[in-house]
Amino acid sequence: MFIRKEIDLDGGKKISIETGKMAKQADGSAIVSMGETMVIATVVSDKTPPPLNQDFFPLQVEYREKYYAAGKFPGGFIKRESRPSEKEVLSARLIDRALRPLFPDGYYQDTQIIISVISSDQLNDADVLGGIAASAAVMVSDIPFSNSMSEVRVGRINGEFVINPNINELSRSDIDISIGGTVDTICMLEGEMNEISEAEMLDAIRFGHEAIKKICSLQDEIAAEVAKPKRSFLAISAPEDLQENIRELCEAPLKELAYMPLGKEERAEKTSEIYKSVTEQILNRYKEEITADDVAADPSKALYLNEQIISGHIHKIEKKVMRHMILDDAKRLDGRTLEEVRPISIELGLIPRAHGSALFTRGETQALVALTLGTKKDAQMIDTLLDDTEKRFMLHYNFPPFSVGETGRVGGVGRREIGHGNLAERAIKKVVPADTEFPYTIRIVSEILESNGSSSMASVCGGTLAAMDGGVPLKRPVSGIAMGLIKEGDKYAVLSDILGNEDHLGDMDFKVAGTQDGITACQMDIKIDGLDYHILEQALEQSRKGRLHILDKMTEAIAGPRTEIGKYAPRLSTIQVPVDAIGMIIGKGGETIRSITEETGAEINVDDDGTVTIAAPSGEGASAAIETIKTLISKPEVGTVYLGKVKDIREELGAFVEILPKTDGLVHISEIAKERVSKVSDYLKPGDRVKVKLIDIRRDPRTGKTRFALSIKALLDAEPEQENGSPAQEG
Repeated sequence: MFIRKEIDLDGGKKISIETGKMAKQADGSAIVSMGETMVIATVVSDKTPPPLNQDFFPLQVEYREKYYAAGKFPGGFIKRESRPSEKEVLSARLIDRALRPLFPDGYYQDTQIIISVISSDQLNDADVLGGIAASAAVMVSDIPFSNSMSEVRVGRINGEFVINPNINELSRSDIDISIGGTVDTICMLEGEMNEISEAEMLDAIRFGHEAIKKICSLQDEIAAEVAKPKRSFLAISAPEDLQENIRELCEAPLKELAYMPLGKEERAEKTSEIYKSVTEQILNRYKEEITADDVAADPSKALYLNEQIISGHIHKIEKKVMRHMILDDAKRLDGRTLEEVRPISIELGLIPRAHGSALFTRGETQALVALTLGTKKDAQMIDTLLDDTEKRFMLHYNFPPFSVGETGRVGGVGRREIGHGNLAERAIKKVVPADTEFPYTIRIVSEILESNGSSSMASVCGGTLAAMDGGVPLKRPVSGIAMGLIKEGDKYAVLSDILGNEDHLGDMDFKVAGTQDGITACQMDIKIDGLDYHILEQALEQSRKGRLHILDKMTEAIAGPRTEIGKYAPRLSTIQVPVDAIGMIIGKGGETIRSITEETGAEINVDDDGTVTIAAPSGEGASAAIETIKTLISKPEVGTVYLGKVKDIREELGAFVEILPKTDGLVHISEIAKERVSKVSDYLKPGDRVKVKLIDIRRDPRTGKTRFALSIKALLDAEPEQENGSPAQEG
């Protein structure tokens, strides 16, 4: 059955959803369009029951941009799409984080959602459309999923909120937030903003939620018309008598342990001992009662002897104990109050050869962060459907397994590392100086050495400190904090600076980064339905206090950016030249610019607007390159001194010296030395560098060519200070 429905959003933007035309062998499929941007999403979920010991939902979400969608060829040598770009990974994570909590508890079938961008008008981003399409595909399938989810992007232009701003509108917007939610609640948000207040943030979320409600209602209408019966599934859980036996054995020791203010490693060790002891006691008890014949007659009896089932129920009790300790006693696992931030220590300049570095430690989370400054050629070229851009600020995040006391595969960068690095990058990006003010390419790398809660926010703090240690003139320092939530019925507690366990056993992970003036980036995941706005308001205010507390600690370590960049960083200088002089500086096939690099040791980049950036290991090399460029683009004037190159020798006439590209002059034999010169080669030879003074310019009436008369002897008669000024104007 083919169905197509359309909705008008604010600003005249229309979103359409259709199903029943394409990919009909998938369990569900949907196409979502806005303008001429179109995505197709499909979902397939395995119908085979999962193993009894499976305790997780294997959901895979893939988002892919097809270059044909914009009539483009993929960049690089291989002309086909290959591994996903960072943009595709980040888009997939947004959709996954919003959808995953909405599947029913105990649904563990292998499920795959694939979203493909099949048309791009290169104006409207397809990422939020992908979230709508994924939800719609699941809604029209037989998968037990009945709570539609929609995503929108919120911008703000001249004080007015805009739904799904296009890339031109986003360039003028001071907010860029992607929001995912249902009719009843917000379940995911992520974005960046120009130091906005908590109240403005809340208004943006409310505005986006109104559009989400409309799109969810449209999905519900389509699903009702498709009316595909939902498949049944059996949520595997421990039988009631087994649950009670487990509770009797583990509740008291878990409660006793919860009230001990222990470190992460010690707590994990003692918790593991309780799990092991209880599991052994339960297995020993039921091994005597349940025989192989009993299991053959009633397969559910195997649950009593399943370690995963037993362990899973112990985990539920552990979660309940921790949550009630916080709600009833306002006491946390490490003994802190609800709003208290863990102790912070900061060290700067630890890495001698890095251009800036910082070690940021907050509780049991530690980030070693290094700064590298480079030139324009170090910028990253980003090739996407929407545009090809040059990225001159990047933050990379590494999370090795030893940071949590584990072994693991060390390979390529995972989705989590890309996502956390992107969040930290967006937070700091808002205070990075413009390239006209600080013409460096900036790379920050955060190495997580220990982790027990919010290493991404530690990367924001450490990244800011490393940048300031390296002399990057940030507008203001940025800090970040992760907020948590425990909610049971009407009772709730908002937690500042959450631990790993508080994130795992809690209901919210809300990361907020910003300056003393406002928020620059945020990311939120909600695991429950029905988040009240007054709770969100409290979380934002509590995060502001925590953020300012951390900023105070950072300011104690370093009050502002250092006045000098790191001693091993390249020295950059910029000059502006006329656009019509660019070709002269570059030369044929880059010959001229290469020769300047060889002679001065400086690296030179020329922009289309005439901005020339010179990078050199020393100030002397940069100065020499600048003077050479200035000389190149100047017009020959009588009285000017040049450092020229001897091109040719005429024994009885003199020497031809190149003073500017393709501009030669003659040093007559009588102008080479004070004494009489009988043989030019006794004084000069081709390739010599020699200072010469332009003493005359005349036009040859016979050929029409301009002739330049040069002199070495004139400089020999000059005062010492004049001789040292080359190339310079005299007179």
